[in-house]
Amino acid sequence: MFAMGGVTKSTRPRDKLTEQLPWVADFSQGTVRFIGIVEFAAALGLILPAATGIAPVLTPLAATGLVVVMVLAAIAHARRKEPGAIAFNTVLLILAALVAWGRFGPYSF
Repeated sequence: MFAMGGVTKSTRPRDKLTEQLPWVADFSQGTVRFIGIVEFAAALGLILPAATGIAPVLTPLAATGLVVVMVLAAIAHARRKEPGAIAFNTVLLILAALVAWGRFGPYSF
């Protein structure tokens, strides 16, 4: 989900994104691209270290970063009064938190 969203936010023009993601209108093109790059990098950080065995500590760090991104996204959606988006952010936040907890704790590499 984060990889797909990251690619979309970092490659599509702002006016095209606004049609699908109304919150984009509140942010500059640079900020939206930065969010997309962060999401894509975190998605790679969730998958590649565990899959390759190279620097597996990056997996829980990426998950922790996504928790922070989802908290900030929920705040932005709360300001815009978008409860559906907050619920979606909360689900993604919980999933990222579970990965972070699992990889830092009982299922660390």
